[in-house]
Amino acid sequence: MASNVYRNGTGSHKGAMRPLAASNSSNVKSSSFKSRIPPPSNHSPGSAPLRRSNSAGGSGGVPGRVRVAVRLRPRNAEESVADADFADCVELQPELKRLKLRKNNWDSETYEFDEVLTEFASQKRVYEVVAKPVVESVLDGYNGTVMAYGQTGTGKTFTLGRLGEEDTSARGIMVRSMEEILANVSPETDSVSVSYLQLYMESIQDLLDPANDNISIVEDPKTGDVSLPGATHVEVRDEQDFMELLRTGEAHRIAANTKLNTESSRSHAILMVHVKRSVLGAEDVIPSETDKSSHFAKPPKPLVRKSKLVLVDLAGSERVHKSGSEGHMLEEAKSINLSLSALGKCINALAENSAHVPVRDSKLTRLLRDSFGGTARTSLIVTIGPSPRHRGETTSTILFGQRAMKVENMLRIKEEFDYKSLSRKLEIQLDKLIAENERQQKVFDDEVERINLEALNRVSEVERNFAGALEKERLKCQMEYMESVKKLEEKMIENQQKHGCDGFMQDKCNGEGPGSSIVEDVAEVKKLLEKEIHMRKEAQEEVNKLKSQLGQCPDSGEGGGSEILKLQKALADEVRQKKKLEEEMIILRSQMLQLTFEADQMRRCLGRNGSANAYGGLDSPMSQVRDSLNGHKTPVAALFEQVGLQKILALLESEDANVRIHAVKVVANLAAEEANQERIVEAGGLTSLLVLLRSYEDENIRRVVAGAIANLAMNETNQELIMIQGGINLLSVTASRAEDPQTLRMVAGAIANLCGNDKLQRKLRSEGGIKALLGMARCGQPDVLSQVARGIANFAKCESRASTNGIKSGRSVLIDDGALPWIVQNANNDSSPIRRHIELALCHLAQHEVNAKDMISGGALWELVRISRDCSREDIRSLARRTLNLSPIFRAEMRRLRIE
Repeated sequence: MASNVYRNGTGSHKGAMRPLAASNSSNVKSSSFKSRIPPPSNHSPGSAPLRRSNSAGGSGGVPGRVRVAVRLRPRNAEESVADADFADCVELQPELKRLKLRKNNWDSETYEFDEVLTEFASQKRVYEVVAKPVVESVLDGYNGTVMAYGQTGTGKTFTLGRLGEEDTSARGIMVRSMEEILANVSPETDSVSVSYLQLYMESIQDLLDPANDNISIVEDPKTGDVSLPGATHVEVRDEQDFMELLRTGEAHRIAANTKLNTESSRSHAILMVHVKRSVLGAEDVIPSETDKSSHFAKPPKPLVRKSKLVLVDLAGSERVHKSGSEGHMLEEAKSINLSLSALGKCINALAENSAHVPVRDSKLTRLLRDSFGGTARTSLIVTIGPSPRHRGETTSTILFGQRAMKVENMLRIKEEFDYKSLSRKLEIQLDKLIAENERQQKVFDDEVERINLEALNRVSEVERNFAGALEKERLKCQMEYMESVKKLEEKMIENQQKHGCDGFMQDKCNGEGPGSSIVEDVAEVKKLLEKEIHMRKEAQEEVNKLKSQLGQCPDSGEGGGSEILKLQKALADEVRQKKKLEEEMIILRSQMLQLTFEADQMRRCLGRNGSANAYGGLDSPMSQVRDSLNGHKTPVAALFEQVGLQKILALLESEDANVRIHAVKVVANLAAEEANQERIVEAGGLTSLLVLLRSYEDENIRRVVAGAIANLAMNETNQELIMIQGGINLLSVTASRAEDPQTLRMVAGAIANLCGNDKLQRKLRSEGGIKALLGMARCGQPDVLSQVARGIANFAKCESRASTNGIKSGRSVLIDDGALPWIVQNANNDSSPIRRHIELALCHLAQHEVNAKDMISGGALWELVRISRDCSREDIRSLARRTLNLSPIFRAEMRRLRIE
């Protein structure tokens, strides 16, 4: 009954109470386990102040003490029987956050912790008080560590790593932490990746890839950050993926049955969760020159916060005489105790502010360098048992936790500029500007067309008006002239009738004849004629005036035409500017694609383990390009759809050399994807590439063009088109002129792809392809030699197949062209890809009996024997052994030389 009271923490002890083990108890009492890091003051929601964690001792950090909680395990069945007559050695007072350790029935020691958890505490309660504040800090951008420490069999793995597949309430800190992280990150902008490791016998092993069993620790000399570049990083999207990873890791973790625990962990398990979140930085405020009270605010900068959560399930400390470890388990126990001892020394040194902290005594302390005295927020949960038989181990565990509470960390946010987000934003802005430019250009074109149409309509209307007025005035003048003539004739007739002959004679006699009247009539007629002439002159002047006005109308039309010419000139300038912008856009996009491609290829090369494939299309540089572009299809597809294949191919003929070379790079990158190859060939891209290879001496253009042709040469249909259009001659000439290893590598890769086509064997040799391939061996660069060896292996394979089918007879073309000495010389090359391709070529050459004598005289038999015995590839080794056994000539020579 008493033991239950002590475990529940509700009873009291009459023994003398010793002072708290932690000398600075005031410091311990004043800090709550759930205290949060002060939130950074930002100008906008979701943004973070610009802090840099460049060094562990720099300024700008937030102090944070290591938080320690203690958890009591309930009695198990064995302890209930063995200790039935004894009270528990531990009494808990959770409401006071105190723990009493009973030395005997009348004496006990009291200790204070940040949290005291009874044996009845739920897994959810443990997570909320121990790990939740750390996880929230990790989501805010800080590094965090949660670690379980205690004697073996006290429930460390249950607390941290319990999966809870049958009962979700039993889930441990690992599962609950990942649930909270995944619930608070955005799949579109954030990423979460996981590594799961174990430290076993001072060797770091990858639990997700057991073959990776000797991972090295790398420390950044500037920042002091610890990283494991050789560990497997798996991106996690949902809880199901994470649970599968944990199951995989637990299956590979080393455990054993001891007297203290039926499933005792024999290694330290370390789960690393890397969180990358996109945020907006604080706005930069710039004071105005004219008004100091006004400010200009720059837009916030996109930032990336990188934080790391480390969950450590330490192997339990144990005493050998109690655990019963012996043999290999004894060595495991020694290694565990040594690493835990090194951790205790480091914490002692940090707690006492010692000048030297022995972090290099163990790989465990090196891994946890950031967790104790570093920049991470750390929570430690120490697990203890109630049995008085293990009072010594319980005391040691409690004192370890007390010392850890004295360790101070300096927390910092690690932020970097989000260049990818900024690039995407600039791309969107560029697309908007292009769309706006096209819209304005269309409005401008429509306005120019409208002005032209209005000008033409006005000119036509003016011409019609002046022509009508001129015709109307002419008709009016004609009518007036006819009226005047008619009136004059009528008046003359009237005068003649009025004055007869008699009257004429009488008047003449009297001296008063019609002479005076006639004179008057003549004068009047003259006046009328003059008036008519004047009117005709005025009419003529009016006509001339109208004509002059009509003449001015074309002048105004010419003025309008000049305006139209100006508009057309401005329009042409806009078109040229638009074309220039489009070319610059294509250049920028191609540069971005090239940088992404080169970065991915370099990352892929750094992660490559040197493994190589056999047979024809293996280790091709173009296949590496294709692989490196996998996962980066979006930039290529966007460029392809927005610009168009015809525009890209048209830029191959651009006068600007810079535009031309970038266009070639774009075509080469597009050709790396099989889905684009057929469209490129149909649009004439292959012909354009061959023309460039023939006409340009620039080394950069030749290198990229050769790479594009090598990409296209991976397709059998394209291989025949390349041969038909004289591509092998161009590649051979390029190989003879080039000195740059990368150019030779691309050319060799293209010829190697062609060598794998059975239909092109004869033409390849007749057009100098084989000699060009062998000639490139002069470079001596391993990548070039690898492609040369691959081409020889492809050619030998096709020859062997043709000989088996009865299509070819006679010895190999490779032997005729003098390739055998080079093949024998490089059959044991240090480079694995070169050696593998050469070994394969020798096996294919040896399959045809007619080549046997030449191979024996050339020393190839010894290499075949070596391959049949020592080759690392089982398939090649079997092929060599079968070839030697089936050839009578080789068997006879081996008997003569007494080769078993």
